[in-house]
Amino acid sequence: MKINRVDIRTEHIELTRPYSISFKTFDSVDNIFVRIEAENGMWGIGSACPFEEVTGESFKDCSTALEENLECLLAGKDIRHLRALCRDVKKNLPDTPGACAATDIALHDIFAKYLGIPLADVYGCVHKSFSTSITIGIKSSEESVEEAREYIGRGFRVLKVKIGRTPEEDVERLVKIREAAGKDIMIRVDANQGYNSDSFMEFINRTSSLNIEFIEQPLKQDDISGMRLLPAVIRKKIAADESLKSNKHAVLFSSDPQPFGIFNIKLMKCGGVLAATEIARIAEIAGIDVMWGCNDESVVSISAALHAALASPATKYIDLDGSFDLARDPYKGGFVLKDGYMSITDKPGLGVEESY
Repeated sequence: MKINRVDIRTEHIELTRPYSISFKTFDSVDNIFVRIEAENGMWGIGSACPFEEVTGESFKDCSTALEENLECLLAGKDIRHLRALCRDVKKNLPDTPGACAATDIALHDIFAKYLGIPLADVYGCVHKSFSTSITIGIKSSEESVEEAREYIGRGFRVLKVKIGRTPEEDVERLVKIREAAGKDIMIRVDANQGYNSDSFMEFINRTSSLNIEFIEQPLKQDDISGMRLLPAVIRKKIAADESLKSNKHAVLFSSDPQPFGIFNIKLMKCGGVLAATEIARIAEIAGIDVMWGCNDESVVSISAALHAALASPATKYIDLDGSFDLARDPYKGGFVLKDGYMSITDKPGLGVEESY
């Protein structure tokens, strides 16, 4: 079944509330959508939200790569050649993983629709659902506690708190969040490269009584030697995010001493579902837990990540809250959210549809 049309669409979307990480504040986001249509009218949708500070790919880079290359890469190609098409896109767009991801997701969506099954079943679904974390950005202790209470009231049981400015400020916020949340709520933190080795160890020592689940990317993304010098018991509770962008990184981080005990896989970093499942397989072989993360993304790419997460035996965590704070989304569906747990529907493909 051949592709006869490819459409590219960009959307500027406001967030319902601004949030800050260690080096940036966000109040809106740009997403790009790729729609692939086959000769019989069947269609697949993919989306991307590139993060230039992590992958070096700006939104303009992403959209230009798609507009200049995608039609010639896909027109007339058979959607049944899924892996070959995804590899070809990755080969021709090596510097724009977001563009690759949007295309890869659309190809996976239409391929699974062609088979008449959810995407997770294409790769072999092994999980039914996961409890997602929901993110509290860097803000005052009072605002953080208020937001934590709101999320707990909405049924979420896992909070991810952005940190990374100073240990003093971070510890103060976390102590107050833990007091407000109680002992049964899981708290994980994300430093977004905000610490050096000394300040990170200070943070570890001062939060030992707070039952922090794990810490995401405490050191600079290229400071792998610094990571390997940390005690093994600490490295086991550290997730690689900005450091992990490809299967080559996954192989490197699988060798002893392993610098990370958790891989945070994001489709926007690695280039889509196919690449992400390769990283997850490497993690599985190496005995490394997997978390699936995201940027501020449409339900399209969030759903793709959830399908991939449910199909990986190595998946232990998900952080797929990226669509929750979008003021609007051109698409809806894709997953069911209940009491903080995310599961897919039984619809073929991603299970998403246009919302307007």
